[in-house]
Amino acid sequence: MSAVDITPATTMMATAGALSLSYLAASIPCAYLIVRAVTGEDITTHGTGNVGAMNVRRTTGSWGWFVVAMVADVLKGVVPVGIAKWLAGGVLAVPVGVGMAGGDGSWAFIPMAAVAGTVLGHNYSAVMALIKKRLHRSGKGLATGAGALLAYDVRYFVAVVVVGVAVIAITRYMMAGQVAAALTLPITAALLRSPDFLFALVMGAVVYAAHHRRFIGLLKGQEPRFYIHDRGGPRG
Repeated sequence: MSAVDITPATTMMATAGALSLSYLAASIPCAYLIVRAVTGEDITTHGTGNVGAMNVRRTTGSWGWFVVAMVADVLKGVVPVGIAKWLAGGVLAVPVGVGMAGGDGSWAFIPMAAVAGTVLGHNYSAVMALIKKRLHRSGKGLATGAGALLAYDVRYFVAVVVVGVAVIAITRYMMAGQVAAALTLPITAALLRSPDFLFALVMGAVVYAAHHRRFIGLLKGQEPRFYIHDRGGPRG
């Protein structure tokens, strides 16, 4: 990438491109397609109505298809962000901003844009908008966001997964673990004194916003523990 003339205009175009392409890639509704292929059903009419791996479990009753959907959603985050980071001159094993193009992290906004694009693409899928003929929240961005973090900065990924799984194990509420994982992202950035703290805060807020309504339901005692069965709990 050293031969590239890194100007503000170049960086802006590359960042916009990373955001747009990552959004389109993450818009592929893997869970919806899996359920259609396996059962012929519309996943949005079952369980929470969410286009995600756990709702695949609720709809199909299969942990195997849950794993397939989970891996697919994680890859929707890993691949676009990994490609964006590589093209920006970064190394996947090190944090963003270290070893980026130009040696000063001047292209660090490119993988950030890719992370944002993947989360927004999963949560507000353009493909689902075409299928349903309206744009609305299709996912919650947790698995895809985790995959994006794995490629973006593995320290965030480890913190989010460890805290999320631990909270689920302790409370027996999946919703509690999901919200804890979202809140862990900006907290980890703050503890690391990372220059992308504001970005981590915004991404954590986006994921939390997708869980807000049911999290309030959890606080009111309306959320079932280990909500894994169809018709077993609230939608949203």
